[in-house]
Parts: sequence; structure tokens; C-alpha cells
Amino acid sequence: MANPYDVIVIGAGPAGYVGAIRCAQLGMSVAVIDEFVRKDGEPSLGGTCLNVGCIPSKALLDSSEHYHRVQHELAGHGIKVDGTRLDVPQMIRRKDKVVSDLTGGIKQLFKANRIEWLAGHGKLLADRQVEFTPHKGKAKVFSASNVIIATGSRPIEIGAAPLDHDRIVDSAGAQEFQEVPKRLGVIGAGVIGLEMGSVWNRLGSKVVLLEAQDTFLSLVDHQVAREARKLFEKQGLEIKTNCRVTDTRKGKTISVHYEDADGKQNIQVDKLIVSVGRRPHTDGLASEDANLITDERGFVNVDDYCETNIPGVYAVGDVVRGPMLAHKGSEEGVMVAERIAGHAGHVNYETIPWVIYTDPEIAWVGRTENQLKAAGTPYRSGTFGFAATGRARAMDRADGMVKILAHAETDRILGVHMVGPQTSELIAEATLAMEYEASAEDLARTIHAHPTLSEAVHEAALAVNKRAIHKAN
Repeated sequence: MANPYDVIVIGAGPAGYVGAIRCAQLGMSVAVIDEFVRKDGEPSLGGTCLNVGCIPSKALLDSSEHYHRVQHELAGHGIKVDGTRLDVPQMIRRKDKVVSDLTGGIKQLFKANRIEWLAGHGKLLADRQVEFTPHKGKAKVFSASNVIIATGSRPIEIGAAPLDHDRIVDSAGAQEFQEVPKRLGVIGAGVIGLEMGSVWNRLGSKVVLLEAQDTFLSLVDHQVAREARKLFEKQGLEIKTNCRVTDTRKGKTISVHYEDADGKQNIQVDKLIVSVGRRPHTDGLASEDANLITDERGFVNVDDYCETNIPGVYAVGDVVRGPMLAHKGSEEGVMVAERIAGHAGHVNYETIPWVIYTDPEIAWVGRTENQLKAAGTPYRSGTFGFAATGRARAMDRADGMVKILAHAETDRILGVHMVGPQTSELIAEATLAMEYEASAEDLARTIHAHPTLSEAVHEAALAVNKRAIHKAN
């Protein structure tokens, strides 16, 4: 046994690396073990999010939006562009550069905070020992006063559409296409499926999304989801719900067979993305004698403060209950670090914002209208469309709406739901308001600059009590 640490973190995604940095800031000696390897064979910090998830997908969404605007929207602004040519390999190189810059930044943060990075596989043993197996070399065993498990998640694979990492790919493979597929199929119309489908739809693919659930975006407020679907289909995305994929057959094209309410169906596509969700990456995480408790789906059992059944061993991020969101994992990492140091770390799981980075964007925090109805909670609702805001009109981004749900008796804000331009940024105001237990009246009496997109939030708050100025209540 060698080199005891105050904390060993297994996993260097947003939950792991943020937790490690906070531990170091609090004066602890920290080592981070991470097994991620880039497509060029080199280890890289940042986990799925920075390497093949949140960051590269947003880079491609941004690039594809620029292309789409040049092709279809700028002429209306009096900007005429002739001879536009799409260079997909350059788009992918730019995405890779963004990823490289950010993952390299984490490496520098580790160096500045004196965190030791161990590239390889980490395995929890008994008595807070951790076996480290480097990518090349023999295993070593380290000890620590505390261990934080932050190994993230992996895409779920399905037998009906086995990946070949060429024509049938997961979300990571969808970020590596070197040309625009003429016809693209996506199994799963959730967050990742919609984002990847949007990228290639903007670049010219004919995209069909096959969703198993009979409700589109079931986690989203239903009114907002209906509005979003209408806008996506107007863009050319074909969304089929209540579809169960039964088989895929590869020939000159990929034949995707599925069943829906009308019986057996099939479509022909050139590429297929499998995006049916993610599962916790806990395979090979702990030895039997470590006695770490996981559930039947592989999630690590933790208490309200992310401590496992083993004292001094914690788990954060995608490997534990709650939404698989990078910012949720990061806050759990900070909470655990602060509790290890004897401080009062805490995460409010009621005010975690969600975002889908399509165009228009979808964002929400708190309860949906359906959840409030199911719970029997009395509420009032206020909505306001971006079409009535001067800033959205000037931007040529007038689609969508803001919806605020407040308690009918106390006026406390219970949920805020948006579809429209830059809602990924606008949702922060709503999250802060809910964190401070604000009422719709508080938000309505807060002065918002004019002209801004945030005025839609202000007007929706006014509309809760039928006071919206730019809407017939």
C-alpha cells in the first residue's frame, strides 16, 4: 500500500473533477483516477460531458445554427451570401478544438490545486482502499481517508439496433460524421436524440425520430412540449411517438423495423443514432468485499448527502439517484467536499434547472402543471409568448413562450417552463427566484431592462395574477 490521501476521487467528469478541486481548496490531499481515453488513444479529463457529451454537442449545435441562418434566414436581414459551402470535417475539427481547450483547462486546474491525476481504472476495495490499474502497467493499491465515486454513465444499447460505430452509432458517434447523411434515423426523441437530430437536420439531413413513449418529452410541461413539437416539425423534424423498434437490417441502406399503433412499419435510413437513455457506469467499480450497495439498475445507494452504506465513501453524479445532469453532479461534488471538511454542504434538488439545447431551446425548473394536478396542489398559471417582446422580434426569434406556475394561496413560484430563444440563460433567473422562495408578485415587481428577452419572464409573472401589460388577459 502506498501514498495515503485525504480523498481519492474515481472519475473526472463534472461531478468528480469539481469535487476534487473543492476538496483541494479546503486543504485536502487529493488524487483523481479516471479511465477515459480519447479517440486518438490519449487519456483526457472531463468525462463524458466535456469529451463526447455536453460540450461537443453544443459546439456542433452552434455551428449548425450558423449554417442554417446563412442558408435560410440572413437574406431577410438584408445579408445575401452567395456560394456557401459546407465543410463538415472542419466543423468536426472545430468541435475537437473546443473540447481539447476545455479538457486541457481542467489539467491546468489540477496542477494549480496540486491534484494528482492517475490515468487508468479505479476499483473500490475494502477499508477505503482503491486499486488503480494504469492503461499500461501493473495495478497499485492506494489508501484514503475518504473516497468519492463519480464514474458517470454510459449509453444504453438495445438488441434491436446493435452498434457498429460506423452506420449505427450512439450519441458520441453522431458527433463524428464526416458528411451529412441524406436520411438519418434517431431511436429516442429525448434530450440527446433531439439535439443530435437538430444538428444534422439543420445541415440538410432528412431526420426521423422514433420515440417509444406515447408522450413527447414526458418530463417537460405538456403545454410547452406541445408547442416545442409543433416548432420542431415545422423545421422538418419528423417525430413518431409510441414506436417500438424491433429490428434493424443493413444493406445498401439501414432498414429500421418498428411497431406503432398502426402495426408493423419500417423506414430506410443511411445512418442511425441510438439514443434511448443512459445507465450508471458501475461495472467493475467495487470488489465484493467492499460491500458497496447498488440497486438492480446499477445505481449506488446513497443518503441525502451522497454518503454510501460505507462510512467515508461517497457517490455523486450520474451513478446516484436524481437527474443525470452535469450541474447536478458538480453541486453534489461540492457538497460532499464541504461535508468531508466539516462544513454544511447541501444541494436543493427542487431547484435543479433542465435545458434542451435545440432551436428554440427548452428550459424548466420545478414542478410541471401535470405534477401539480396529480399532487392536488392549488396553483395559478401565467403565460407569455416571445412574439410580443420587442427583442425577440428584432432577433427574428419570436417563437415560443414562458410559463410560470405559482401556488394559488401563497403565490410562491412552484415551476417555470420555457421554450424559445436563449432560455438556457433565462432559466437562471427563475431558478434563483425559486431558491429564494420568491412569489410571482416578487418577480412581477422586479424591473427588467427593455428591450430584452427576460421581459417575457416578467410578463409571465404578471400574467399569473392577470396583470400582463402586453397581453389580453
